[in-house]
Amino acid sequence: MEKWINEVATTLSKPLPGKEAQFKMASMKRMAELADKLEVPENPRVASVMLLLYKDNDTAHWRTVLIQRSQNPNDRHSGQVSFPGGSWEPSDGSLEAVALREAHEEVGVSPLQVKVLGRLTELYIPVSNFLVHPFVGFIHGTPQFKPQIGEVAHILTPSVSLFYEPAFQKTTDLTIGTGLTLRDVPYYDVEERIVWGATAMIMSEFTSAVGGHLFDNTL
Repeated sequence: MEKWINEVATTLSKPLPGKEAQFKMASMKRMAELADKLEVPENPRVASVMLLLYKDNDTAHWRTVLIQRSQNPNDRHSGQVSFPGGSWEPSDGSLEAVALREAHEEVGVSPLQVKVLGRLTELYIPVSNFLVHPFVGFIHGTPQFKPQIGEVAHILTPSVSLFYEPAFQKTTDLTIGTGLTLRDVPYYDVEERIVWGATAMIMSEFTSAVGGHLFDNTL
């Protein structure tokens, strides 16, 4: 297990695939924004998310943790599937602390349980003006998850291997909150839920950076 942790941490410390890997799971609208050379504004809202990894005690499968957000008319990402995460607050101090705090609040994983292995490339989300900083963390054993009431409708724990399988990478048309329909949006099919947008882009960079062989159940 220690060898595995070191390999992932070492991989994340090297130059990352970056936006090229992220945009493999970007919508045509996002690609158009890229073509227009959309710049991050001077003072974006800052957020962090945590991509958690653990080896299931029962199945020996490597898993990650996603949440389906509760319906909220004031949230641009209401009802969507995402990593645990949220806005930076002055009391947080570091960006890493934000990701750890949000994982604790949203899925009940204590910061003391998480070993942070590294981080991925930051990602700007125009619709909500967030600059998101993704971190990768490891938990020993299967956590006792506890969804945050009012914020988290459901916790998903898909096998990490799913994100390496072409059969679970699909496209669809999506109508978002503004009434705009996005065509041919790439997404991951996770428990018949659509994982798209920034979450899919972050996972795309992770799978590009970290080889699927590291999640072989024999490790």
